[in-house]
Amino acid sequence: MSTVTEAVDFDKAVADAAHAALTSISKARTEIGKAIFGQGDVVDLALITVLAGGHGLLVGLPGLAKTRLVETMGTVLGITARRVQFTPDLMPSDILGTEVLDETPEGRRQFRFVRGPIFTQLLMADEINRASPRTQSALLQAMQENHVTIAGERHDLPRPFHVLATQNPIEQEGTYPLPEAQLDRFLMQIDVGYPDREAERRVLIETTGIEGAKPAAAMNTEQLQAAQRLVRRLPVGDSVIEAILDLVRAARPDAIDQPHAAKLAWGAGPRASQSLALAVRARALLQGRLAPSVDDVAALAGPILKHRIALTFGARADGETVDGVIKTLIGRLG
Repeated sequence: MSTVTEAVDFDKAVADAAHAALTSISKARTEIGKAIFGQGDVVDLALITVLAGGHGLLVGLPGLAKTRLVETMGTVLGITARRVQFTPDLMPSDILGTEVLDETPEGRRQFRFVRGPIFTQLLMADEINRASPRTQSALLQAMQENHVTIAGERHDLPRPFHVLATQNPIEQEGTYPLPEAQLDRFLMQIDVGYPDREAERRVLIETTGIEGAKPAAAMNTEQLQAAQRLVRRLPVGDSVIEAILDLVRAARPDAIDQPHAAKLAWGAGPRASQSLALAVRARALLQGRLAPSVDDVAALAGPILKHRIALTFGARADGETVDGVIKTLIGRLG
């Protein structure tokens, strides 16, 4: 009897938490929509990334409001946000911080740690692929472990901590491709495309006047963290778990029973499965559901997998694409 009561109490607690979270999330989407026009899917994917507790890679041409999106999300979600413009001469200490030698009034000298811009809740890494590999790697520990190590000392980052990085897909001169280890740290890759005609009309009207609409805070840190905890509490059915495993395990070169395996140079690891398990829950919550479905797996397969898969030279020479392979994988989910 007590087990049944506990189950009922748990379901009620989840439902109550979900109702509160949905109210805040719905308000956040509305506020973001005041500044970002015609990018509804991009906004949803960015919110899913943050709700799932992950990091996102925004890939798109210049002028498509990637920077504006990140700045707006910081305001709307009620978290501290900073921006770092990545350039070839950017050093790791410019991001993480450095130790400086201070002298006290008594004449004693001691080192003091000056925190860098990474000590924020939402870090925008603008044009991340323009920095050197040494500087890019400075983010690795922070993105995975939520702390950095300077001169042997551990410094914890604020909670929550998210990195939303931007990347230009066409201008590659003077850039450094992100290593696979760092790409895998991003929960998803969000492709940002051109807005449709009506959205662009709204951009023209609302952003070229004297004063545009200013989004307001719709959440605070406590509400965001409560929503993130709720995402991890949402139940996931066996059919969804099996769909995630089927999808990710098929996206590997050693999937010898899959005809496309020979096209893959390298594929998705277990972190892709973890990312999907969190992201499908966050998508369900964003849409007002308390449990994800296989449709959520199919919808998020592209953003989760595309930066974790590479084709062989032969496959690329034959005109194969990563998107094409993922579309085939989705079609096999049934």
